[in-house]
Amino acid sequence: MSGFKDKVVLVTGGSRGIGRACAVAFAKAGAAVVVVNYAGNEAAAQESVKLVQEAGAKAEAVKFDVADTAACAAAVESLVKTHGRLDVLVNNAGVSVDGLVMRLKDEDWDKQMDTNLKGSFALIRAASRPMMKQRGGAIINLTSIVGESGNAGQAAYSASKAGLIGLTKSVAKELASRNIRVNAVSPGFIGTDMTAGINDELRKKMLENIPLARLGTPEEVANAVVFLASDSAAYITGEVLKVNGGMYM
Repeated sequence: MSGFKDKVVLVTGGSRGIGRACAVAFAKAGAAVVVVNYAGNEAAAQESVKLVQEAGAKAEAVKFDVADTAACAAAVESLVKTHGRLDVLVNNAGVSVDGLVMRLKDEDWDKQMDTNLKGSFALIRAASRPMMKQRGGAIINLTSIVGESGNAGQAAYSASKAGLIGLTKSVAKELASRNIRVNAVSPGFIGTDMTAGINDELRKKMLENIPLARLGTPEEVANAVVFLASDSAAYITGEVLKVNGGMYM
């Protein structure tokens, strides 16, 4: 995959899991600078920076809460001032607070909407300005299989991720005339910290519903993200690329 020479990439939630895999994958694909956003774990973020540097790109970690729209705008402004441009935005940061809808607290609903959906909107709004001036860019939003299929006990998370699909398609139509492509990647069950605590019985049931009969890896999701941001996907926008082992088609 080509097209990343001299490019600047921002990956939110880049301190671990899928976000870290994306940051490293962009470095390996030839990106010049990869900026890793994190919310709290500085040590993990610095480990991501180290891995990105080892993969061949300049890297830095930037702390801000994506749920804070003013912080999102300030972070993008600072990044562009420092590096002169922003070519790729990966909206990966997200939270999940599970619970049956009848017991779901307002604050848990708001937390997921603010981080998963509003945060992505705020960063897209901020990133669109420098990308429009450049007349080019790529935005990749990480949605989820449950945003497409729904899932009991995850009403808020599913709604936030479904909203992200609608946001992706709408913004893709708005920005296409400026050569800015907007797509989404929809992972299924991936082997990350979020799935590490699943007990053996539940894991067995999950695998029975996955035609490829295994969990995906963060690197497999990252490959899809990098592809959609690359020149190889130059005629693709407004799409949702499923990376779920066939679990939902």
